[in-house]
Amino acid sequence: MCLAAGSLLVLAPMRVPPDGCGDLPSGRLCIEGPIGGAGAFTTRYVQYDERHESRVRLGYQRRDQRLTAFANWFGTSSTLHGSTQLSGRLSTAPDECIRGILIDANGKAYATQWTCAR
Repeated sequence: MCLAAGSLLVLAPMRVPPDGCGDLPSGRLCIEGPIGGAGAFTTRYVQYDERHESRVRLGYQRRDQRLTAFANWFGTSSTLHGSTQLSGRLSTAPDECIRGILIDANGKAYATQWTCAR
């Protein structure tokens, strides 16, 4: 009986974050915008535990077939009720990919998976 219950837990599907998002130890980081075109891009951080205010630096990183660029920053912000977001306008090429970047209050960097133009 115990073995059967354990087998069911192994087969249970894991939650996969949406495109442009990544799960961090303390929350979820996402980037949204018109990849492959021009427009507003937003990097958003939502904490799992919204009781603790946290100051984070939010930005993005771009890559194409030739190179991966250094991170660029929308700025630094504190979470309010467990979330924060910062935005900026970017012009991206059809062959580019982008990912969200976060640096926490301790200086540790986190990134989402790459999301590419379709």
